[in-house]
Amino acid sequence: MKILIMNGPNINLLGKREPSIYGARSFEDYFAELKTRYPEVELTYYQSNVEGFLIDKMHEVGFSYDGIILNAGAYTHTSIALQDAIRSIQSPVIEVHISNVHQREEFRHKSMISSACKGVICGFGLDSYRLALEAFIESTK
Repeated sequence: MKILIMNGPNINLLGKREPSIYGARSFEDYFAELKTRYPEVELTYYQSNVEGFLIDKMHEVGFSYDGIILNAGAYTHTSIALQDAIRSIQSPVIEVHISNVHQREEFRHKSMISSACKGVICGFGLDSYRLALEAFIESTK
């Protein structure tokens, strides 16, 4: 099984950015833990602050990977282009968020990409990624 975890803008600052919301751990440390915990899954990681680069990466892997776990960051709430990219590929996408976006500012309550995704997981901290990964693993059983 090949899964891409893809993070959008500002997720590269995890561990430094608003630790009261996002925690004090870097994503790279968490990703290493996921790779150790799920050796049977070929996990790759990609992060970009640039919307077009996220779309390019989806196009690159979206016909050969078994799934994409996407935290689109603020693009979640603005990007029709990401929604179109998700609809254009064959790989299923699970939308994840570290925080519970529905407990935050009103503008974060609307996702432009959810309707194109297989599912949405939010509010479980970095564990949101593990839950999405386990959903993909369970779907193959």
